Amino acid sequence: MSQDASKRENKHWWILFGAVCFLTILTRFYKVSEPDHICWDETHFGKMGELVHQQDVLLRCSPSSWKDANRVIRVFDGIRRKISFRQTRRQIRKHLLRRNEILLRHSWSHDSADVIRYSRRDDAQFNVGLFLVPVDPFRYVAYKEYFSKARLSLCLCLRRRAHHVNAIHPSRSHTTVLHDGIADEAVKVSSSRTREFSFKWWFWLTFTGTMLACCMSVKFVGLFVILLVGLMTVVDLWDILGDMSRPVSDTLRHLVTRAVCLILLPILLYIVFFYIHLRVLNRSGNGDGFYSSAFQSQLIGNSLHNASMPHQVAYGAVITLKNHRTGGGYLHSHFHLYPEGVGARQQQITTYTHKDDNNKWLIKKFSAEPGDEVGIVRSGDLVRLEHVPTRRNLHSHKEQAPVTKKHYQVTGYGENGTGDANDVWRVTVVNAQDGADVTAVTSKLKFVHYLQSCVLTTSGKQLPKWAYEQQEVSCNPNLRDPNGLWNVEENVFEKLPNVSFEVCAPSFLEMFIESHAVMLQGNAGLKPKEGEITSRPWQVNFFSGSHYRIYLLGNPVIWWGNLVFIFIFLAVFITNAVKQQRGYTESFTACAWLFLGWLLHYVPFWGMGRVLYFHHYFPALLFSSMITGILIDYLLEEVPKFFSGQTAKTIYHVMLGIVLSTIIYSFYLFAPLAYGMSGPTANEPNSTMHGLKWIDTWEF
Repeated sequence: MSQDASKRENKHWWILFGAVCFLTILTRFYKVSEPDHICWDETHFGKMGELVHQQDVLLRCSPSSWKDANRVIRVFDGIRRKISFRQTRRQIRKHLLRRNEILLRHSWSHDSADVIRYSRRDDAQFNVGLFLVPVDPFRYVAYKEYFSKARLSLCLCLRRRAHHVNAIHPSRSHTTVLHDGIADEAVKVSSSRTREFSFKWWFWLTFTGTMLACCMSVKFVGLFVILLVGLMTVVDLWDILGDMSRPVSDTLRHLVTRAVCLILLPILLYIVFFYIHLRVLNRSGNGDGFYSSAFQSQLIGNSLHNASMPHQVAYGAVITLKNHRTGGGYLHSHFHLYPEGVGARQQQITTYTHKDDNNKWLIKKFSAEPGDEVGIVRSGDLVRLEHVPTRRNLHSHKEQAPVTKKHYQVTGYGENGTGDANDVWRVTVVNAQDGADVTAVTSKLKFVHYLQSCVLTTSGKQLPKWAYEQQEVSCNPNLRDPNGLWNVEENVFEKLPNVSFEVCAPSFLEMFIESHAVMLQGNAGLKPKEGEITSRPWQVNFFSGSHYRIYLLGNPVIWWGNLVFIFIFLAVFITNAVKQQRGYTESFTACAWLFLGWLLHYVPFWGMGRVLYFHHYFPALLFSSMITGILIDYLLEEVPKFFSGQTAKTIYHVMLGIVLSTIIYSFYLFAPLAYGMSGPTANEPNSTMHGLKWIDTWEF
C-alpha cells in the first residue's frame, strides 16, 4: 500500500471512529431519564453504594475496588446526604424532570423530607458505559495489522444492543471495559518484539499488569481474563525460547520481567487496593455477622469495637454464640415451632447472620439455677443453655434433622428454663485441657450432647421459608465436625470485671484472608430461591415493572449470529489447519485467541452451582462478537474473489449492505426493550410488542 493510500485509509478510520463515538453517545443519552422511577439494579447497587458511602461494612460476593471507586466519585459529585434505594419496583412519591435530570423525593423521618438530585446521566457507571463501544476498535487493531471501513462498522455495530441496558443502569458488568483493555494491551506487548525493553514496551507491560489487578479487584470473573493473558504470555515466552538466534539469557530476562509485571505487580496492587478498602469500610453495618468476632472488633460502631466485657465466662452470664465457620451465624431461636412432619414439633433452633435479641442465651449449670456465687465455666463442664427471650433450653434427641438427615434434630424445649436430661451439654475448649477457663472471643468451643454423644453444629444449609430461610442447626454424631466450633462473642455478667478486647485484634493479613473466605462463601451461597426465575445459558431473565418496563434481552440476531459464527470459525480453522500442512500461509491465530477467550468466559458458568444472571455472559459476548466481526470481514474479502471486475465489487457492497442493514434494523426493532415500554404485555395480541415475542419464554 502506497503512503498516500495509507494516509487515506487512516483518515477514513478516524472519521468512522468519530462517527461511532457520536452514535454511541447519542443512543446512550436518548431517553436516559426514563423511567422516572428506580428500576433494574439501581435498587441493589444504589443501596450498596450508599452503604459504602457511609463506610459501612457489608457482605461482599466480589472484590472491593468497584465499590470504593463509586464512593470516591460520590464524594466528588457532592452526594453527601443519604439516597435510599430500598423501595423495589415502587415509584418515588414525587419526581420532576428538569433538563433530563430526575429529582427524587425521599422521606427520612416523620417530620422532614429531603429532595436530592439523582441523574442517570451523571452516574459514574453510566459514564463508564459510554466507553464500552468506542474501546473496541483498538482491540481489533491489536489483533489485526489493518482495519478496513467494513471491519470498523461491523464489529462496533455488533455491540450496540447487547450492552445498552447494562450501560445506562448501574451494574458491575462495566468491568468488561477492563477486559477490553487487558486483552488489547496483552496482545500489544506480545507483538512488540521490535521494541523489546524500550520505554514503550515497559509501559504496556506494566499497564497490562495494572489492568489485571484492577480487573480482579472489581469482579472474580477477572480470573478468566488473567488466565487468558497468562496463556498468551506462555506462548510468547515459548516462541522466544524457540528462536535459536537468541541467547538463553534473553529468555530469562523476558521470564523475569513478565513475572514481575504480570504476577508480582498485580498481586501487590490487589493487596494495596484491599488494604485501602479495609481502612475505608471500617464502620459497622448489616454485614457484620458474616465476619468473625475478632474481625468485628475492628469495626467502628460494632458492639465489640473498643468493647470491654468479662474475659471469663461465668454461670449466669448472658452470652451469644457465633459459629466459627466462615460466614457462620449466631445460635438463634424464635417463637416458632418446627412444622408437622419435621421431627418433633418443638421450637426452632437456627443460625442467623445478623445481630438480634433472639441470639441471647443464659448459660447455667446442668443441675442448678445461677446463684449468688460466681462460678467460672470450665472445659469439661456439663451445662444448659436457656434461650433468654423464650426461656426454652437448647435440646436434642434422636429425631432426624430437617435437612441433614444423618444428624439429629436440635430444638428449644421446656418452660421457664425447666426441661429434661436432653438439655444437657458438655462444653469443651479446643486444644485445652479439662478444667481450662472458657473465655469470651478467644476460646474455640464444642458443645457435645451428654446423652446422644453428638456435637452441636451448623451445616450451612438453608432451611425452607417456614424457618425464614435461616441456616440449619443440628447435632452431628461425628464429633470431629469442623463446623461444630463456636465462640462466645458477647458476654454480659455484672459480677466480673470488664477487660478490653483490643488484644484480640486481627492482623491485616488475617482480615484479608477472612474477607476472601467470606466472599467465596457468599458466592457459593447464592442459590436459586424457590419459585425464583434464574438464568442458565439457554434462558433469559427479565425485569418488569407494573407500568414502564425495561427488558435485558440484548439483540437476538447478534446473540444467535455469534453462535452460528462460532461453528463457522471451527470449520474454517480446521480447514486452514489442514491447508497449512500443504503450505497455505493464512493464519487464524487472532480468532483462535478470541475463541479461547470466549471459552474461558462462558464454559465455567456451566459448572457453577450458584444462581446465574444474564449479565454473567456479557464478557463472553465481547469475544464472540469480535470473532463474528473478523469472520464477516473474512467472508467479505474471500467471496468476491470468486468473481472478477465490477461484479466482485458489486457482490462486496451487496453483502456489506445486507449485513449492516440487518444489524441496524434489528437494533431498531428491539429498541423499545432497551429504552422502555408501557402498555399491554407481549402476551396480549393487541400489544405493540406481540410480534417481537419470538420465543414463548420471553415475557415482556
